[in-house]
Amino acid sequence: MDARRQDDIEVKPGIFIPAQDLSESFVRASGPGGQNVNKVATAVQLRFQLSANTTLPQDVKSRLARLAGSRLTLAGEILIQADRFRTQERNREDALERLLDLVRRAFERPKPRKATRPTKGSKERRLAAKKQRGDVKKMRGRVFD
Repeated sequence: MDARRQDDIEVKPGIFIPAQDLSESFVRASGPGGQNVNKVATAVQLRFQLSANTTLPQDVKSRLARLAGSRLTLAGEILIQADRFRTQERNREDALERLLDLVRRAFERPKPRKATRPTKGSKERRLAAKKQRGDVKKMRGRVFD
């Protein structure tokens, strides 16, 4: 792993994202801001070069790609659009925080499912419920004299 630089972003202790893997651009936003949204580019598009990243473990990168879903581009970038706030600075913080939240969630390993069998009691209760339901339906039939 590379040595940590001053402008790198720490995800969790000992794990960081290099600043060169991130790029941001500003676009005009919709939403709150009145006339300001027509004049000033306050929305942020934060791009994280997932395919070029060397600091995250491979299993975390694959989970991150799955979590990113439609935010992952064909070029291997995660694109986060933030236009919730009226100022560029707040939108930058929001986009970065959302990216870090996504990366932190990718660090959580999924708990493996343990196969279990239904208990004898649960099988009996299920069959009894099916029998009772069948009897109810049978009672709805025609009445013969």
